[in-house]
Amino acid sequence: MVMIMCLICDLEIEEMVLKFMNFLFIFLEVIVANVVSNCFCQPPTSARGQQQESHGDLRSLSSSLFIIILHFLYEVMAVHGPVVKIHPVVLASIVDSYERRNEGASRVIGTLLGTTDKHSVEVTNCFSVPHNESEDEVAVDMEFAKNMYELHKKVSPSEVIIGWYATGYDITEHSVLIHEYYSREAPSPIHLTVDTALQSNKMNIRAYVSSQMGVPGKTVGVMFTPLTVKYIYYDTERIGVDLLHRTRASASRTNGLTTDLAQVASAAGRVQEMLSTVLSYIEDVLSGKVMADNSVGRFLMDLVNKVPKITAEDFESMLNSNINDLLMVTYLANLTQAQIALNEKLVVL
Repeated sequence: MVMIMCLICDLEIEEMVLKFMNFLFIFLEVIVANVVSNCFCQPPTSARGQQQESHGDLRSLSSSLFIIILHFLYEVMAVHGPVVKIHPVVLASIVDSYERRNEGASRVIGTLLGTTDKHSVEVTNCFSVPHNESEDEVAVDMEFAKNMYELHKKVSPSEVIIGWYATGYDITEHSVLIHEYYSREAPSPIHLTVDTALQSNKMNIRAYVSSQMGVPGKTVGVMFTPLTVKYIYYDTERIGVDLLHRTRASASRTNGLTTDLAQVASAAGRVQEMLSTVLSYIEDVLSGKVMADNSVGRFLMDLVNKVPKITAEDFESMLNSNINDLLMVTYLANLTQAQIALNEKLVVL
């Protein structure tokens, strides 16, 4: 058993095993609950009545197990397949297109752009596509989508079409038709749904991939399988996200950009706080107050190995040199700006 557990090094397999163990525990709980209710909670009845009641208990037990199995299959299906990694600029663009939608439009759709590899799909950009929906038909401006993609390729040639998005919570019949179009533009497109209506008091974001199902030679349907969604960001995007987060505490819902020195001070404070947390955890482990976690230890070892070995004098000299370079560039930029302003005034005269 120990050898088998050592071989399970893939994170996806580990997650699936944990969910399967959780399913087994729930399965046993349901069986034990039904046995206890049958043994202690049922009043004595006649033989025929007891037989009918036992059949009812079996039906109740089978329905409960069926619901648990469906939940387990949903969780396992969400593990398999590529992981969808979404950048904040994509969500901001989707919300902006929803706020600017045409009058009477219930939702907006658009094209997702990004990169793909063997295990993940990274969504880095998107653009909205005009469309009209009714109960009977849906019309999408395909020519606009092609022109926008051609223009986008001139700016970011590495980004390709990886799927499409739609605002709303459910997948409709029109979604199947739109997904069929994107299946011709991408080998395995993903479908992203963003609940801008906040039906559950939050903006649920889900990703799906389609697969055909049905009897060969007969009517074939489409099944949308859920995928795991993660949120990632570049350093520049993190600055914008932090700025938007600070506006929540502002009464006017506005906030200005901080200076470079303020950002450095804030970053240094966060680093110091994280170091204090790590040191507190290490001291608790050494004193025996907290059980050691091997995964945390591996992360800490990787962190220590990434720190460059440099003396305090060399580090201070390197820091001062970089600060001097920064001040010189700032001085030259201000001097250039003043020279341009002076030249404009001389031209006017």
